[in-house]
Amino acid sequence: MSGALFIVSSPSGGGKTTMIRRVMAELERGGQKVHFSVSHTTRSPRGAERDGIDYHFIDRASFEDMIERREFLEFAEVHGNLYGTSRAEVEPRLDAGYAIFLDIDVQGARQVRSSIPDAVKVFVFPPSRYELLRRLRSRRQDDEATIALRMANSLKEMREYAEFDYVIINDSLEAATQALTSVVAAARLRPGRMRGAVETIIAGFERALKEE
Repeated sequence: MSGALFIVSSPSGGGKTTMIRRVMAELERGGQKVHFSVSHTTRSPRGAERDGIDYHFIDRASFEDMIERREFLEFAEVHGNLYGTSRAEVEPRLDAGYAIFLDIDVQGARQVRSSIPDAVKVFVFPPSRYELLRRLRSRRQDDEATIALRMANSLKEMREYAEFDYVIINDSLEAATQALTSVVAAARLRPGRMRGAVETIIAGFERALKEE
């Protein structure tokens, strides 16, 4: 069976990364092949971030060379830094039957969908403005000016929710994670993805009819 691509977007602080990690762990326990797509970026590592784990950290010239060679499914410039999802992170694993998860913004989700039309797009909402603000402040990663910018950007992103296939409100991490798990299960049962299995069954019926 071919793989499946899941694009999960939300405002910063929406909880999508935690949800993705939990769903991946559950799928792995069930014997499924999973992969979290690691983005490329031109920004410097922060804190304990590790190259190849949190991001692929490269310089701007190398990133721009990759753009020229059309090696990205999507890319964008954010606050002066370039971010992108490379085809090498995604396409070989799709062919190998992996469930692949992308943690990217609305703009990136739109670009990926144009290249991979059957990608499943999920938008994760915070339960309220107050709760999102609380989460951003509790992380202690940004100053108030940066938090204000993130809050403004969150409204712009949330207004694009109708472009997505599914919407999850993350008011309970457990419930939201279960909802994402259900989305993954449903997507794997789409007719296009089940074609090989069902055509084999149909062929068996057809052979039996000819033999009767």
